[in-house]
Amino acid sequence: MKTILKGRTKEVFIDTAGPVVIIGESINPTRRKKLVTTLQESNFGYVLELAESQIRAGADVLDVNVGFPGVDDVKLLPETVKVLQDKFDIPLCLDSPNPKAIEAALKAAAGKCLINSVNGEEKSLSALLPVAREFGAAIIGLCMDDDGITHDPVKRLSIADKIIDRAVKAGINAEDVVIDPLAMAVSADPRACLVTLETIRLVRQKLGHNITQGASNISFGLPDRESLNAAFMAIAIYNGLTCPIANPERITAMVRAADLVLGRDDFAVRFVEYFQSRQ
Repeated sequence: MKTILKGRTKEVFIDTAGPVVIIGESINPTRRKKLVTTLQESNFGYVLELAESQIRAGADVLDVNVGFPGVDDVKLLPETVKVLQDKFDIPLCLDSPNPKAIEAALKAAAGKCLINSVNGEEKSLSALLPVAREFGAAIIGLCMDDDGITHDPVKRLSIADKIIDRAVKAGINAEDVVIDPLAMAVSADPRACLVTLETIRLVRQKLGHNITQGASNISFGLPDRESLNAAFMAIAIYNGLTCPIANPERITAMVRAADLVLGRDDFAVRFVEYFQSRQ
């Protein structure tokens, strides 16, 4: 199954049979005080720096999150989208819990964006599916619903199926629903990674959709997070993960290696080109 995202002119294909697509996570004020400060001043220089560094490191899509306490994200998110698309021709993933901010950003955006995210809660489905249909956006379907977060992979699969069904009934193409199996901290629950991996396997096997997840969620509170994230991500890719949301400066080498090992990089062309570009 292929999900196509677009910038001004550039197209990115997220393909269940193709190489992994990296969604750069770094334009996010969480743990980035400088980003909060500069955005408060309507200074987008640091946003552009983060975008450029991620693209150079291998990001295919940029996640854009401008949420922090007191922000008017209905104003700031579309402003940030315009600034980014004036400078870079790359698809965007619009990341906000505020449906009005998502709608405002879609009005400002060129191409075809990805919405991060819709979940199985009725209020989320009702608020965001019509917006996605109106603007032709793809959506991330997060495996939680009105009953909260389940630790049963089969129930997470059922929520994914529900989101896809509702999206299709709302007029959204099935291939434009990317599933997020919900990765949680293994420090809090020893089975958290196993539940997520089994959900990925089931979604791939039963539904056949593209799959995303936050690359660093599972390692929260633990030392050497980079090694832990890489180990989990490699197993997740083998099970069906196709477009992780991650810091490309930390994950691209592992992704290129995984694609090569899994037979998705003929004659190691992309693997070698990546390392040559880093020298």
